[in-house]
Order: sequence, then C-alpha cells, then structure tokens
Amino acid sequence: MLAYISTKGQFLQDAPEIEELVREKVEEHLGIRISRASSEYQSWRNSLGNAMYHVMNSSDIPDDAGVAIEYRLHGRGQRIDFMVSGHNERGTAQLLLIELKQWQDVEFSPLDDHVRTYLHGGLVNVSHPSYQVWSYGRLLHDFYEYVVSDPVIVSPSAYLHNCHVGTVIKSGRYVDLLAKAPVFLANERRQLQDLITSTVHHGDSSKVIRRVESSPVQVSRQLVDALESMLRGNEEFVLIDDQKTAFESIRSAIRAVPNMGKAVLLVKGGPGTGKSVIAINALVDLLAQNLNVRYVTKNAAPRAVYQAKLKGKRLDVATNNLFVSSDSFHDAATDAFDVLLVDEAHRLVEKSGFYRNLGENQISEVINAARVNVFFADESQLVTWRDIGTLDNIRAASREAGIPMEEFELTSQFRCAGSTDYLAWLDYTLGLGGDENASLQNSEFDLRQFDDPSELRDYIFEKNRSSNKSRLLAGYCWDWVSKKDPSLFDIEFPDSNFAMKWNLTDDGSAWMIAPTSINEIGCIHTCQGLEGDFIGVIIGDDLEVVNGVLHGNPFKRSKGDQSLRGFKAAFKVDPDSALARADVLIRNTYRTLLTRGMLGTAIYCTNVEVRRFLSSRMMR
Repeated sequence: MLAYISTKGQFLQDAPEIEELVREKVEEHLGIRISRASSEYQSWRNSLGNAMYHVMNSSDIPDDAGVAIEYRLHGRGQRIDFMVSGHNERGTAQLLLIELKQWQDVEFSPLDDHVRTYLHGGLVNVSHPSYQVWSYGRLLHDFYEYVVSDPVIVSPSAYLHNCHVGTVIKSGRYVDLLAKAPVFLANERRQLQDLITSTVHHGDSSKVIRRVESSPVQVSRQLVDALESMLRGNEEFVLIDDQKTAFESIRSAIRAVPNMGKAVLLVKGGPGTGKSVIAINALVDLLAQNLNVRYVTKNAAPRAVYQAKLKGKRLDVATNNLFVSSDSFHDAATDAFDVLLVDEAHRLVEKSGFYRNLGENQISEVINAARVNVFFADESQLVTWRDIGTLDNIRAASREAGIPMEEFELTSQFRCAGSTDYLAWLDYTLGLGGDENASLQNSEFDLRQFDDPSELRDYIFEKNRSSNKSRLLAGYCWDWVSKKDPSLFDIEFPDSNFAMKWNLTDDGSAWMIAPTSINEIGCIHTCQGLEGDFIGVIIGDDLEVVNGVLHGNPFKRSKGDQSLRGFKAAFKVDPDSALARADVLIRNTYRTLLTRGMLGTAIYCTNVEVRRFLSSRMMR
C-alpha cells in the first residue's frame, strides 16, 4: 500500500521536510501513527532527507523517475523503505527496491544469512540486509500478478549510509546474498547512483509503482498443498524477517548443542505467522542431516491431513512416523530423539492416552525425550480445559529441567490475506489484546457478516466451487444428535431453511480436506492448525455482549462439549475463577475459528446483540 509517492524531482523538493511528509502519509494511508520523537521519525530525516537526497540528486537520473517511500506490502506489516521506478533502454518496466540502514557497526552472527548489530540498546541477530530486501522482492514477484505478467523487473539492494567498513557486511560468507541484492556503504553513493542510472533510463511518473500497487494479489499457498514438494527439498515459502531468524536459530541451536547437551526453543506467534511453515521447513532441513526428528502435535487434525496428503507418494524419507501425537512420549527414554518440533504446543495437556491416565505432564515429557525441543505456541489458541501449553508453563518446565531456553516472536503474516490489520482488529474486538486503534479500513482481508444463516451457507458453497477449499465451522453450541440418528440434523434454523450436520466420523481428523466436507459443519477440533480459502463461521449463543464487551458463556455450550470438561467441578469450588477461565477459552475458540481463512471469513451470529456489536466494530 502506498504512503508517499512522487517523482524524483518532487522528492528533491520535499527533502527538507520529508520526515514530516512521510509521517503524515503513513498515518493517512497506512493507519500507522509515528511520533515525532520516535527513532523512526529521526531515521527518515537522516536516511531520506540526507542520504537518499544526495543519491537521487543526479542529473543522470530522470526527473520523472518514480519514487515511493514506506511502501507497505499488501496486507503485511513489512514496508519497503525506498523504491525507484521507470523503464530501461529497451522499454522494460523497472522497480528498484532500496533497504536503508543507519547501522554503523556490524558483526558476524552465528546464524546463516544473518549479521549482528546494535538495535534497541543491545546487540541482536538480524537478517543480512541483502536477504531482507531480496525476500521482499520475492514477495512482490510471487504474489503480485502484474510483476510477472507485465513484466516488471524487480532489483533489490541495500544502502548502509552510516557504515564505512564492509569487512563483515560484504564478507565472502554472504557472496550468494550479495549477488541477489548488492549492498552499498557510506562511501559508495556513486555506485548506488550508477545502479539506478543503469537500470532506469526513462522516467515513468511513478506509473510502474502505481501499476504494481493496483495489481491483484495472489494468496499464499496452503501448507498442506506444499508439503510434498517441501519434503522433496523444494523451497515453497520465503521466510521473512522474524520467521527467517527463528528458522536459522533452530538450525544453529542444534549445531551448538553438544552430544550430551540439551536445548529448548520457544517460538511465539499468532495465527498465520508461520509457526507451522517454520516447523515443516525445519523438519525437512533436519531430515537432510540424517537427524532423528519428529513433528509433534496434540491436535490430530494436522497430522491426519499431512499423512493423507502424503499417502502413496514416493519420497526419499519415510513419512509414516514423521507426524506423531504428543501422547507418545510419556514412556520415552531420555534423549530418544535428536529434535522434537512441537507445533500447536498450546494444546499440550497433563495426562496422555484415551483414558487420560498415562504420564504426568506432556511438556516435561517432550523435553525429556529429545536433546533439542522447539515449541511453537500461541496462548490465545488454548481452547480446552485440559490445555496447559501456556508460555509460562513451557518456561517453567525448561527451567525445572535445568535447560537454557531461547525465545522468538513472530509477527509476519501468511494467512488472512496476510492482513495484520484484520488480526489486530479481531484480537481487540474479542478482548484478547490487539490494538484499540485497529481498523479494517486498510485491510485487504474479505470479512463480511450475514443476517441469515442460509445466506452464509450459500456464500461459502459458491466460494467452494472453484477449489473445494472453503468450509463451514461453528462454535460447539449444538448437540451431536446425528451421531446416534443419522436422519437428524445437528444445527438447524427452521425459519431460514437451514439444516446441516456436524462433520461425520467417516472422515475423522482429515475432515478439512475430505471431498464432501462442504456439506457438513466442522468444529474447533477438526480445523485447528489448518486453513482454507474462505471460511464461514456460525457464532453460537456461547458468545454474548456483557457491559459493552464480548463475553463467553459456558452454560450455552452443548451438553456434549468435551472441551470444557472440568468446568462444572471447578465452578463448584470457585465460581468466579471457573467462569473467567471458561470465558477466555470460548473467546479463544472463536478467534481460532475466525482465523482459518486464507482469503476471507464470513460470519453469522445467533445472538442479535453480538451481531450488532460486530457490525459496529466492522465499521470502524
């Protein structure tokens, strides 16, 4: 999304006050408020008003070459610092991406494709600027249709205008990255000018930039569809920023742990931030090193779907035992595995087994079973009374085992059309954090609400026709009567001519990809950890409006609901505490259901007050 856009000539005129102009445009167009006292505001003055002014102030660069500043990749939080557009001598559209860094000192990092520099008062590992800007270029190439079809040649580079020594940043260690995206230092302004002038022979008055901005954006490929290719060693997802750092940290931790040592890593992130993508990438990488590694989840749905997708495929690795349940480690020998990648770690429980009578604590049991454990967790996806995978519980288990732990946080988006705006809005709307200023105004995620459940059903049915990847889900407020009597329907709205059944046992945990799943309604247990194109969600009476906020009511759940098993006993001992815990679990459940869509989500609320509440929030 465009913030500041102009031509080279106008940019040079704006340079004396560019930081204020950019601040205003970022707030106006991106909805992001930047304080004049912030480091980012000061960086605009230095990087744009000074460094890039002197770069662009060349008679060899056409005055009508396009310039864009703080271009936000569609729906994502990442922003490209500086772009120049035009045409080369053959008339081919050109788009130069320039990542600006104020770094002065750079050190080597133990992580591949990373360096270390001082940020926020400390020395931290960050992606090499060549990798960072190259990955942004790949996102443009992979998801913006016009970049490929027109075509537009995207040329990434980085300018460290305060750095004078290139011993580290231009080391031979990074030769492959530098070939993809060259780095220019403080004393290499002329070389950066040469790159621009050799690429942009003719200006375009920013037409290429505007063309890219108006381009249809393709959705990221679903992980389940890319799984086979990834296991064959193909790169299907470009990891960006915090995703790349987390992935390389996993690889580094495994290399660093001695034969008799242990390590624990905790990767935190909301829905669609790449936790599962990183886990599968790590799985593939570690298998290539002949390590004894497993992908672990408590929830059966992801494992069942992955196994179904790989069934009958001839791969170089045996896949039968790659995806295992967290119930498997209560009797495992110490360090039986090299690495356990624990996805959906928030769903770990105390007791294992069908009768819940095995083991004591799955977090501790997993830590015991492997030399290196990587937990991927999102506390706002704890959805059952048994779930114990809080961040504090994982930290405590690592501490009790005497094992050092590293933590990483993911914010970059793959799902929900990459919309950080939608997720911030949803969290705040559900009272689960988020940003009170979050708005859907700049969101590219397709969110809509229906007043009639039949209209919701018909909408999702229509969306499903193209790929059979859209599904209907619901909160667990209806009894599963069809399990005993197949002639009955579970979820009915007679006045709306709506009657459907819960997902049948025939498809089991692989319901999300079963051919006829569109004719049934799924629940939290068959969709968590997975995704679809468009998702329709029926919000039941267990979500209410109380004193102007959304509130979960456990007494409105189905009597057959097992996810709140334990609530009634807890309620007898401490009603207030039990109600508070159930309230959060219910809101977490709807957050999870409402973030399964890659392209869009449609909602029907049985409670009229909730419907009105959401409508008012959607208008913000």
